[in-house]
Amino acid sequence: MEKQKFRLEFAMRSVPVSLLWSYISSATGLKEWFADAVSVAGKKYVFEWNGQEQCATVIGRRDGLSIRFRWDDETSRAYFEMSISVNEMTDDTTLIVTDYAEPDELDDSKELWETQVDTLRRAIGC
Repeated sequence: MEKQKFRLEFAMRSVPVSLLWSYISSATGLKEWFADAVSVAGKKYVFEWNGQEQCATVIGRRDGLSIRFRWDDETSRAYFEMSISVNEMTDDTTLIVTDYAEPDELDDSKELWETQVDTLRRAIGC
């Protein structure tokens, strides 16, 4: 069964882009909300949850704007991406998440992102 692409948008109020960027692109920032532990070596990121490691490679990066990963064990063209958008009129910052999930896991995947981004919001105080 082919994975289904989905996109979620999270209002982050007027969080400075540089702060949000550090939380979605650095090992220190990602450890605060995304995984129990994170290490980075070049384009390789190692994420750990409950003692289990999963590796991802950065396949796209626009500093201060977006970062795209592909899980190393992924056999399809699926990826996950976090990007930042700022409304020029209101100065509000939005975190946009693009990911893929099996159709029967779509709701669980969306719920997981919502839970993780809630943790991110608490970490950055928004």
